[in-house]
Amino acid sequence: MPTPLEMQRTFALVGTGGCGKTSLAEMLLFNAGAVTRMGAIEDGTTSLDYEPEEVRRRGSVQPACAAYLWNKNRHFLLDIPGDGNFTGDMECLLKGVDSVLFVLDAVDGVRPLSKKFWSMVRAENLPAMIIINKLDRDRADFHMAFDGLAALGVKPVALQVPIRQGEAFVGVVDVLTGKARMFTENGGSSEAEIPADLTDDVSLLRDVTVENIAESDEVLMEKYLEEGSLSLEDLQLGLRKGVLSGELTPVLACSALENKGGKAVLDAVEALLPSPLERPAFVDAAGAERAPDPDGPVACFVFKTLADPFAGQLSILRVLSGTINGDATLKNMRSEDTERLGSLLYLVGKNQTPCKEPVGPGAIVAVAKLKNTRTGDTLCDEKAPFALPMPELPPQLITYALAPKEKGEEDKVYAAIQRLLDEDITLKLGRDEENGDILLSGMGQLHIELSVEKAKRRFKIDIVLKTPKVPYRETVRGKCQVQGRHKKQSGGRGQFGDCWIEMEGLPRGSGYVFEDAIVGGVIPRQYIPAIDKGVQEAAARGFLAGCQVVDFRVKVYDGSYHTVDSSEMAFKVAGSLAFKKAMEGLKPVLLEPIVLLTVSIPDESMGDVIGDLSSRRGKVLGSDSQAGITEIKAHVPMSEVLRYAPDLRSMTGGQGFFTMEFDHYEEAPQPVAEKVIAEHQAAKAAE
Repeated sequence: MPTPLEMQRTFALVGTGGCGKTSLAEMLLFNAGAVTRMGAIEDGTTSLDYEPEEVRRRGSVQPACAAYLWNKNRHFLLDIPGDGNFTGDMECLLKGVDSVLFVLDAVDGVRPLSKKFWSMVRAENLPAMIIINKLDRDRADFHMAFDGLAALGVKPVALQVPIRQGEAFVGVVDVLTGKARMFTENGGSSEAEIPADLTDDVSLLRDVTVENIAESDEVLMEKYLEEGSLSLEDLQLGLRKGVLSGELTPVLACSALENKGGKAVLDAVEALLPSPLERPAFVDAAGAERAPDPDGPVACFVFKTLADPFAGQLSILRVLSGTINGDATLKNMRSEDTERLGSLLYLVGKNQTPCKEPVGPGAIVAVAKLKNTRTGDTLCDEKAPFALPMPELPPQLITYALAPKEKGEEDKVYAAIQRLLDEDITLKLGRDEENGDILLSGMGQLHIELSVEKAKRRFKIDIVLKTPKVPYRETVRGKCQVQGRHKKQSGGRGQFGDCWIEMEGLPRGSGYVFEDAIVGGVIPRQYIPAIDKGVQEAAARGFLAGCQVVDFRVKVYDGSYHTVDSSEMAFKVAGSLAFKKAMEGLKPVLLEPIVLLTVSIPDESMGDVIGDLSSRRGKVLGSDSQAGITEIKAHVPMSEVLRYAPDLRSMTGGQGFFTMEFDHYEEAPQPVAEKVIAEHQAAKAAE
């Protein structure tokens, strides 16, 4: 029998890398009976981290879905990776859920990246609960993590206080009921007396919790002021109302690794988080609304595409409105194709179970082998069109050049990476027009490396990862006038083109300007564009280091032609020769790209990070510190931060993160220019 939609829950696990999201998911699935044994990250046996790259590095690299039953009600969870390399599509993934379990590590508490993730959750207006995990660890500190929530700007409501004996996490006190529960075997617990040393703490915390709940609702506040207390039922109703409005954020304690606290989390998800019917209407790009109504017209959002070795491409979709079954035929609003869904599948990681009943709003199901559907598409009833807008993805941070190990297999490499783009929308594939290199851009060095590893494994092709490409440019200073003359006679019709040009440097960012100043027909009109083309092609090949020449003006003011031997090709060569001669006469310089780097770090790492940025020729523009987290903005040469991620990780104990975007070009210092030019000349000599 299908779950009543009032009791269905669809939520994501969000948190920074290493906070234990996948272990928490494993504990929830085990306690709900969706898996028969608890896997472990260390052993590579969790049900949601199943890709070989995830097993090897002991961390999630792609989101995973799971459907489970709790109290006979169907719930859906989405485990989102926490490493910044693999979170570029988080906004798209959050479109697929109604609420969030935000996970913190009890040892590290709120990290700089936590703040970024929390702001994304809030931007989607998703109700949330916070889970403080890893309370079994030696240095676990629930109160430190709880107090650190101020950095997120939330009003936290502690529902539990952990009970520790020495270093062991042995139970929790339920703040609202005032009862202690001690953990027993297999995720169970039994009622017990509150330890004496916690009585005052719990009492104080309960007062704060009751006040916070009362303040979130005017009726409750009046009752609380009149009577001085609130009943348990009032508190539970007020708490749920506050969670749904985003006013309150409940906090629970657990140890996923030791299977402690999982059943309380499952109960809280069902009791406090919204059903699909309680979420606001979805809104399309034009502002039209679509209510999550099971009897309304069908609309489904594809928030992820996965590759399955047996089923081929799996489209993971969330039902926004209406009710679907396996024989539904829907229109893809982007491609305008019609798609027949075929079998609907419930997922638990890579395991698939046929979905035998129709599913409505909030359901997450997988569909295999759709013809022309990709991540971000909306499938809907043709008679009631609706498309959820695709969020704008963050820019890629790093680009590598790829090459096949065996020459001549470039097309195979390109095709293999192209197939990865279907499932990973944060990758970008292109070609370097200057030298033909295959370029792969992504969210970080690890993102690129693991993507290439995946392509090698799946498509059995050896790919070599070259050094990241730095898009240097060249420009000129001053002004000169030169002649470009091309004359060739080899029997029969010859080649003749002759032009005089004036070339001068322009201010940074001006680009290329071509001026036709020919008078009196000394060069016929039809040959002028050929000179322009010759100059542009020569500029693209560069002069100093094979880098494109930018920010200059060329004026053609004189020349001559031959009625028989002149041609467009001859004048194109003449333009190219004139450009090279002008470059020799001017003072060409190398320009290097400068990026705007924004780094978020714990306050105590500030000195190390600023010192390191200075050593990379960076110019710090300013810094801002809030609640223990410092944000630094700096201009840094791109060549100095190509491999910045591992260095920042070691300086900040894994707690820092950064974003960067191209800002402008600057003249490269002499030693840098000499090195780039020498490398270019060595590469040319080796060809």
